[in-house]
Amino acid sequence: MTHSDASDRKADLPMKGAGIVHIGIGAFHRAHQAVYTHDAMAAQSGDWHIIGVSLRSTDIVDALNAQGCAFTVIERHADGPKARKITSMTHALAAARDVAPVISALANPAIRIVTITVTEKAYGIDRVSGKVQHDHPAIKHDLENPSAPSGLVGILVAGLKRRKDAGLRPFTIVSCDNLPANGHLLRDGVIDFATQIDADLGQWIGENVTFPSTMVDRITPAATEQTFADAKRLIGHDDPAAIETEPFSQWVIEDDFPDGRPAWEQAGAILVRDVEPYELMKLRMLNGSHSLIAYVGQLGGYRYVRDTMANDMFAKLVARHMENAAASMTPLPGIDFADYGAELVDRFRNPEIAHETRQIAMDGTEKLPQRIFAPALQMLNAPEQLGTFALCFAAWLAVMRTWVNGPKPGEAAQTLNDPRADDIVTTLGDEQDAAAIYDRLANLQGWMPDGLKESAVWRAAVIARLTLLLSEGADHAIAQELNS
Repeated sequence: MTHSDASDRKADLPMKGAGIVHIGIGAFHRAHQAVYTHDAMAAQSGDWHIIGVSLRSTDIVDALNAQGCAFTVIERHADGPKARKITSMTHALAAARDVAPVISALANPAIRIVTITVTEKAYGIDRVSGKVQHDHPAIKHDLENPSAPSGLVGILVAGLKRRKDAGLRPFTIVSCDNLPANGHLLRDGVIDFATQIDADLGQWIGENVTFPSTMVDRITPAATEQTFADAKRLIGHDDPAAIETEPFSQWVIEDDFPDGRPAWEQAGAILVRDVEPYELMKLRMLNGSHSLIAYVGQLGGYRYVRDTMANDMFAKLVARHMENAAASMTPLPGIDFADYGAELVDRFRNPEIAHETRQIAMDGTEKLPQRIFAPALQMLNAPEQLGTFALCFAAWLAVMRTWVNGPKPGEAAQTLNDPRADDIVTTLGDEQDAAAIYDRLANLQGWMPDGLKESAVWRAAVIARLTLLLSEGADHAIAQELNS
């Protein structure tokens, strides 16, 4: 048995002080929920330490366990970086190495909450029907092997089944991913999956498990060699689990925790009855602007968000998009959308945050429906405010054309990072005409709302902007948009 294997199996032992299992211990969790929980326990003690789970990576698990799961968070302030030591996590598990300790941790009665940060594509749940997708690799595998699951939903259901069979109360499940009504979506998918393997289990989950929705916000780039160098300089030793982030952080949570929770509000979280208005604000204004920056920025040759925002024309475009996104929403008491948008522009301009446009551009078919399509559908009757949504989708189309057909032959499989990459490559082919590119990719099955896909106004707006991007480039397209 290797050291790391033995380390994983410690989760079978009683977990003194643990109350949360978190699935998806990437940079965002370590910069966000782990920090809130650390601060909450500092403000009001309690057994709320985190058992971290990685679904795919083993490297981060081994790095964390080798240093007692303490890690460094570097906040990139305008006057220089500041380091914090976070100690809310007590152990990490690699599901890809052995899922049994993960299910054992979920079944432990000390665990009262399971939080989640994985990629949108890891869910395998159809957003319209709420049913699990049988062609999703993890869902397919886990329905066939429910006692040895590999994916998010299968692991959650296996843990809940173990608790039901043992006569234990279930844990509360909290999605912290950028999905509309993330709690509702996950609830529907978990119940559907469970019902397919055990109808009584599905009913028990529906009657007993709560799924609070949340909204999370903190810009967290992928760690780089500079991250690790700064960590060593600031704390005096190497930390392979160090991450970097911006000073700003926000967490809005529906307060529905039957078995208690950390005092997250004392760490700055906002506890509400309904998170949806906050969620829409963030998805449409922050995430939607990020997608616009990512795709138009890639076409303009910008590597980092901060570089795009140093271009005054680009910054004005982003501000225009935020105005359009705000117009698609109902007013939110206590929130001034104009102030929120101005704050976002300042955050995007932070010269200390190296957030790559390429990183944000990943998984566009998962992100664009809620960030761009949903608000665009609402703005079809206000064409003067439709332009930036159309430009964003046009830029996605142009980026897909570049990634599929160049810059070098044979690069598409390596460069196109999207769960529907094969569909995009097959559908697009070597098409170069703007209208044909739109017609091919807009008709990918099951992602653009019918009302938008059938709109001649939307189609014309996107094709006009795509034509401009392909013929004149990003700067010209931005200028044209601002003058429209």
